[in-house]
Order: sequence, then C-alpha cells, then structure tokens
Amino acid sequence: MSVQQTIHDKLVDALAPAVLEVINESHMHSGPATESHFKVVVVTARFDGMPLLRRHRLVNDTLAAELGGGVHALSIHAYTPTQWQDRGGEIPRSPPCRGGSKAS
Repeated sequence: MSVQQTIHDKLVDALAPAVLEVINESHMHSGPATESHFKVVVVTARFDGMPLLRRHRLVNDTLAAELGGGVHALSIHAYTPTQWQDRGGEIPRSPPCRGGSKAS
C-alpha cells in the first residue's frame, strides 16, 4: 500500500471526515520524487470547538508512524464543515519549494 493511501485510510478511521484530500507534493521538491511530501485537507465535525493547534496535533498523532518514517513534510489544512463551506471548498495552494534554503 502506498504512503498516500495509508495516510488517507488512517485519517478516515480516526476522524470520519466529510472531506479528505491527501495530495502527494513530492514532485514539487528537490531530490527524487518519492512519497515524502504531502498536503492534507481534512474537514470534519470533530474539529468543532477545537483550536487549530489541537487539530494539527490530532492529525500529527494519527500519522506518527509515517512522520517518524519516510514522510519528510506534511502540510495540514484542518477545517470544520462550516469553515470549509465559508471558504467555498477551495483547497489552499502550496508555495513553491525553496530547496531547504531560506533564500528567496
């Protein structure tokens, strides 16, 4: 099973999301295109009343094995159903990779 599918399945099991997008962005980063950089968009009622930091911790805890292994970067966009509706269901764009450099 691919890392992308594993991330998807774990988040479905843990959060019962109304919307879930797991996007492999490895090709956007320097080095070989592997399953190492992901963006997740998670929309679930479980996030209602939960601060953003706690939402991120919940996702990180759910994916601890992957983050401790081959996943180098995980961009998390965690919304309540109302927040998702308010933003029109638009997935945030990722910035271009700077190759680990702080230079522009």
